[in-house]
Order: sequence, then C-alpha cells, then structure tokens
Amino acid sequence: MGERVSLCLIGAGLSGLATAHALKSEGLDFVCLEKASDVGGLWRQPGAGERGPGYLSLHLNTNKQLTGYADRPMPAGYPVYPSHSQLAAYLRSFAEWAGLLDHIELETTVESVRRAADGSWTVVSRDAHGTRTTRDFSQVIVASGHNTEPVLPVPAPGSETFKGTILHALDYRDGSDYAGQRVVVVGLGASAVDIAADLSRYAAQTVLSVRRGLHILPKQLFGIPLDDVAEAPWWTTMSLAEQRRFIEQALLVARGRLSDYGLPEPDHPVFASAVTISDEILTRIRHGGVVPKPAIDLVDGGRVVFTDGTSVPADAIVHCTGYRMAHPFLPPDCPIGPQGSVELYKRVVAPGHPGLHFIGLVRPHGSVTRLVEAQARWVARLLVGKATLPEPEVMRKEIDAYLGGVAGQYGRTQGASIQVDVAPYLEELRNE
Repeated sequence: MGERVSLCLIGAGLSGLATAHALKSEGLDFVCLEKASDVGGLWRQPGAGERGPGYLSLHLNTNKQLTGYADRPMPAGYPVYPSHSQLAAYLRSFAEWAGLLDHIELETTVESVRRAADGSWTVVSRDAHGTRTTRDFSQVIVASGHNTEPVLPVPAPGSETFKGTILHALDYRDGSDYAGQRVVVVGLGASAVDIAADLSRYAAQTVLSVRRGLHILPKQLFGIPLDDVAEAPWWTTMSLAEQRRFIEQALLVARGRLSDYGLPEPDHPVFASAVTISDEILTRIRHGGVVPKPAIDLVDGGRVVFTDGTSVPADAIVHCTGYRMAHPFLPPDCPIGPQGSVELYKRVVAPGHPGLHFIGLVRPHGSVTRLVEAQARWVARLLVGKATLPEPEVMRKEIDAYLGGVAGQYGRTQGASIQVDVAPYLEELRNE
C-alpha cells in the first residue's frame, strides 16, 4: 500500500458515502464534510426541516438492485422502486454498517477550497455554531452532486400581480398542503410529472404547463425495469439508431403519441436529451386529474394565461424548472470550463488542479450508483499508488474528445457534458 493520504471528502449523499466506503476499504484516512444534519443527501427525510428536492411522494425511478451499493444491497423486503423514506433509511444504515459515521462532520458547510503555494488544498468550513475552521489537505474529493441551485425562469409579465404562491420544486413537500387549491405546475421533467400527479389527488385543479416536449418513458417495458433493459446484451449490441427505433415503436404501441394526451411532441429523437420516467402522468391526464397546457404567457392577478390564449384561475404556481450546477466554494474555473461545460478527465479528474477529484458529476440513463462506486474505487486506487494518471495534455485531449462525442448526440449544454453511457463508461474506468 502507498503512503497514507490527508484527504477531505465533501458531501455525504449517495456519491459521498460510496466514496467514503472506497477510501476506508483502501485504508485511507479522511474527513467528510456534510452541510446537512444527517447523511443521505437529497434522499433525506423531507421532515428534517431543511430545503431540499425530496418531496414526500418521491420514489426511485431506478430499480433497487442497481441502485443499492454492491457490498450491501437494499433489503429484500423493499419494493422494486423504493420510496424516499426507504432510501433515506437505507443510506443511513449503509453509513452505519460501513463504519463511516466517525469520519463525517455533519452540519459543516464548506466555504472555500483553494490550492496553496505548496500544492496542498486549504479548506475553510463553518460548523452549526458559525465557527470557521481552516485545514490543509493533500487531496480533495467533491461528491456534493450537481442539483445544487434551483433555476427559476424569467417571471412572466404580470407575475408581480399574482395573489397566490410562486415556488420552486425545491420547496414543495406534499400535495395535501394544496388541498382544494388550483395549482399550475411548470415543466415536464421528473419532478414536474411527479408533483403534478401528487397534486392531482388533493388539489381542486392541477394544470401542467409545458413549453417543450420531452420523451416520457414508463419505468418498465414488457414488465422489465428499464435499467435491466439497458443491461441486456440484445440491447447493448444495438446501434443508437436501432435503440431509438425500438423504443419509439414500443412507446407508440404502449401509449400512442404524446399529442394524443394534449402534450407537445418532442422536437428531438429519444436519447438526444434527458428522458422523463413516469408511470403516472399520462394516466392522470387521461383521468382528468391533470390538465395539460402550453407555456405561460402572462399572469393577470389570480389568473394564469397561456400562449394559446386560454387561462385558468390559480392559487399557486410550482416551477419544476430544474437546477444549475454550482460549486461556489471552488476556484472559479473548476470544473466548469469557459464554454460552460464540465471539463474532467474520465469525468473525475481536474487536469489543471492536481489533487482535486469529483465523484458523481455524471448523468446516465439509469442508476448512477455503479458509476460512482467505480469512480470512487478508481480514485482510491490513484491515492494509494495502485493506479496513475497520464500527463495533463493527455487528459485534456481525452476531455476534448469526450465533449465532442456527447455534443453530437446531446448538444453543447452543461447538462449534456455530464451525460454518459453506462456500459462503455464502466469499461473505461475498469481499464484505468
């Protein structure tokens, strides 16, 4: 084994716990800084009294076999798609089982991470009492996720006249909070369809305002979880064009066209952008519980007016408009490059910042757990000298090639720059 390393790990969510386990398995000393009052990241219990994207009706969209950690699978009694509270309990139990809690400083916010003249990393943190601590580490691993800052659209004309509540999905907890109200949900991503379906069981009226069509996939095809389909040899041997034709034909047979439900058809082929996974939203629309509408044009007092000229009375508007990636504690040029894309070797290593690593800055179609475990094992091996990095110029060429490749399929956006295909990416990390 190589020399023991002074390590700082940031974040104790799913990615951070996987990393902590890998570090401990290699005998490495580390401290993990977590701003929340418990482990679990975005899956923590919504009753914790903190802002976070974990609403009460949230369930996994990926099956438990591929979402649980390899060394400690989820309990056999869990359903295929566990609930928010079940996953929170599982992550806590994993931290206890792996002996990680003694390494974790809870309620500790990282304020800055800067490289010192001697090559070490100075980390400034603040605890729950407001006390600041400055420490030097030889290595820093960031595992704090990429859903960090809520994105709100430019307010529609007249929004200042709205008499109800305007909020982001980050502050949504439960549909019962809106019992008897008339609610407009904005968006068509995972949170939007989940929240609209949840609201439809309590609200007097639920409207789903959609600006752009997205591909909506069920959690299962032919009774098989999508994760398992993505792993099947008959699927992985298909070309991208063949996969697209297969999915499009299967969806057409299973539920028809999205325009049949009053939703806009996607303006891009499937897998050219993030897909929305939902078993409920189309059924709730067909049952009349959710009414689709186009984008909001303006707000007029207590009414919301849409671009097709129709309008509805509203008591609340919930913006499910996503999150932007932000690491305000890091140097300004890391890991986001000048073009706004994430620039990391193998999606993990920052070439211009030796000793700085990232775990979990990837977005696969399916569960992320195996990917972050593979990333964490690779980083741990790097730190004990069982693996080595190429020269910075070689790493930068790999980054350029990767970004060029994903741009051809997903475009040149920040979200596209973290998109990965599961099987090829796992093979890359094994080869490292």
